[in-house]
Amino acid sequence: MSASTELAHPDDSALADSRGRAFGAGVRATLPLLVGTSPFGMVFGAVAVQSGLSPAATQAMSALVFAGSAQFIAAGLVATGAGTALIVLTTLIVNLRHALYGLPLAPHLRHLPQRWLAPLAFWLTDETFLVVIEHYRQRQNGAHKQWYFLGSALAMYVNWQIWTYVGMRAGQAGTALGLDPRAWGLEFALPLTFIGMLVPALGNRPMVACVAAAGLTALLGAELPHQLGLMAAALVGVVVGFGAELRWPIDEGGAEPTDRQPSDSEVGHGQS
Repeated sequence: MSASTELAHPDDSALADSRGRAFGAGVRATLPLLVGTSPFGMVFGAVAVQSGLSPAATQAMSALVFAGSAQFIAAGLVATGAGTALIVLTTLIVNLRHALYGLPLAPHLRHLPQRWLAPLAFWLTDETFLVVIEHYRQRQNGAHKQWYFLGSALAMYVNWQIWTYVGMRAGQAGTALGLDPRAWGLEFALPLTFIGMLVPALGNRPMVACVAAAGLTALLGAELPHQLGLMAAALVGVVVGFGAELRWPIDEGGAEPTDRQPSDSEVGHGQS
């Protein structure tokens, strides 16, 4: 990184001086996203208990699985009486995108011991990925990167547990009153949150191709049973994104070679 770039981020030195500052910065960067995921967590808790899961199983799923979309799909499949194998296979495919998340994160975290990597991998969510990878791209040499990641991840985790519990209690009350949580209209908040997070991050052609292919497949498969449309969309998105990156390679910063700005040394060499 050039000296001019370092000067563009004066808070780097503060992050380097304090793990707590890095942790707090991760929490603060994630706070706006908690607003969008809170209604989703509440609806999940309500739907889960009304789908037949016990309160303990509902809270345990949020605590041990911690994957909103996969939990929602699993609760829906439980309600339809789907078998365990189908539930496991469906949630596995839906979460395949996390394998792709690991690729751009690896250069920043590969030096960490397993005691860091294992919990960070468990707590990785779509929201935390977008917050963390954007931070890493802007501050390639920032210190305590794992603490920034941990702050974002724990903010998401605690928020999800709280709203699962609130939704679970609301679902139990709704059952007594004959109310259906699916009719509350709160589930729209998460797609809007995802769109708001995703669009600014579409910085190269492989990402655009991946999102476009997955979105189109999800729309075409919306009427398929057992959420098969989402499974197909996840697979198509992974395949198209992988193929597009072979066609248009991107560097570790997420930029295509033609988009990368020349470094100061390259500019100086060209002028000599």
